[in-house]
Amino acid sequence: MDEQNDQNRNTPRPTRRKSAASYRRAKARIRDTGSILDAGRSRTGASESAQTAAKHSRNAKPKRVNPIRQLINNWFDRVMGAVSDGGLADQEEEYASGRTSRDFALNSIGQGAWGVVFPFLTIVVTQLAGVERAGMFSFAFVVANLLYIIGTYGVRTYQVSDLDEYHSFSDYQVNRFATCAAMIVVGFLFCKVLGYEGEMFTMCMGIFVYKAFDALGEVYEGRLQQVDKLYLGGASLAIRSVAAFALYAIVLFVTGDLGIAAIAMAIGAAASFLFITFPLTLLETPRSTPMTIHSVIELFKACFPVFLALFLYALIDNMPKFVMQGANLPYDDQLYFNALYFPAQAILITVQLIYRPLLVKMAQAWADESRRHRFDILIIGMVVLILAITVAGVLLMLWIGIPVMSFMYGFDFGPYTQLALIMLAAGGVTAVIDFLYQIITILRRQQVVLNLYLITFGFSLLVLILMTTMMQLEGAVVGYLIVMSILVILLVREYIVQRLKFSKPRSR
Repeated sequence: MDEQNDQNRNTPRPTRRKSAASYRRAKARIRDTGSILDAGRSRTGASESAQTAAKHSRNAKPKRVNPIRQLINNWFDRVMGAVSDGGLADQEEEYASGRTSRDFALNSIGQGAWGVVFPFLTIVVTQLAGVERAGMFSFAFVVANLLYIIGTYGVRTYQVSDLDEYHSFSDYQVNRFATCAAMIVVGFLFCKVLGYEGEMFTMCMGIFVYKAFDALGEVYEGRLQQVDKLYLGGASLAIRSVAAFALYAIVLFVTGDLGIAAIAMAIGAAASFLFITFPLTLLETPRSTPMTIHSVIELFKACFPVFLALFLYALIDNMPKFVMQGANLPYDDQLYFNALYFPAQAILITVQLIYRPLLVKMAQAWADESRRHRFDILIIGMVVLILAITVAGVLLMLWIGIPVMSFMYGFDFGPYTQLALIMLAAGGVTAVIDFLYQIITILRRQQVVLNLYLITFGFSLLVLILMTTMMQLEGAVVGYLIVMSILVILLVREYIVQRLKFSKPRSR
């Protein structure tokens, strides 16, 4: 034991020697500067400060991290890291597919936010800029929604039901860039033909650019749905819609200029696409095969009947507004018509929230001949649901709808109660039309719809011009219901004919 103690005493202690050497060097430096007292005070003060800081850190509550800020920081780090690693498409996916409940929830939020941009901004413009300028804004947005059909080219349902990816995502991207460019050119020519200048021209072009980015983002969100990640597309759509609405409202409040506010809205849509929609899609979907000119041309050809049908339908749907404009009715009537139209549009949006997440599953059910009875049950159930939603909308309008609308817009809608109920009925009819069109597209018989739309377009010109001239705003609303009823009857008949053809046994 004594030998061991002697050995321990004789063992070198490098740590202590190192500390002593450090102390001697520090003391020598202090002596050389002649500041030994000041240095001692500094060490003492630093020690006391360190002890105080340690005490406060033990007693302080942990700082809460803002979850939104943390999400933004994490997203920024992921995108920047992917770019520095060589590309977005080469990164591993982080979000799972097949989240049905999340698909419904976030897609509903996104579609709801997208659907209320127009009506809510109309309310904002009415309160901040007056009824007449709100009517101008409403008409500009109506034209933008029509141009939006050019931008989307009727590709969404075709894209998400392209289960075998006959066309690559690169083909869909090239198609969309071309159609969005065409959309802007047509919008510019529209403004020039009508002689718009100043605030009206700037407002129109700003809204057109916003809708162009909306159309561009839609094909990327369609890609997310194609790989069963619809909830991510819904989140992307919600962010873009909220950004556009907020920027327009804030800038209009500050400047009072409809044109400058529209430019701000377009910038918000562009930023959300560049920093969210585009990288999110490339990060969360498989890498696309390269585009081919032949495939892109085929895509244009395949979707042209869809586009033409949708464009004709949108033209029919908005014909009352164009007829009112051609009849030189005041912009106030544009606002009244759109204010009555928005509750009816809510029926359509609600129905779309229900059936759009089911489009891929419906396409799968139709592709499997043994499951086509489920396909028929889904259609019948959806039509019954549309009827129930329409009845609920009518009851809600009679209960609190008119007072709420009067409060939001700042003028009495009581005299327009009957027109509001007629418009809600038209909203239920348009929801059936929209759903049946998607079904016919899944059947890949969208070409047959074109003739029906041409017939209805002819009726719309005759009916709406006659009734609007005679009854002005009331004639436009009643004529709208008549035209939509004609179209839904034609579509139901055509669907039954096409469905019966598929039910016939194939000849061997």
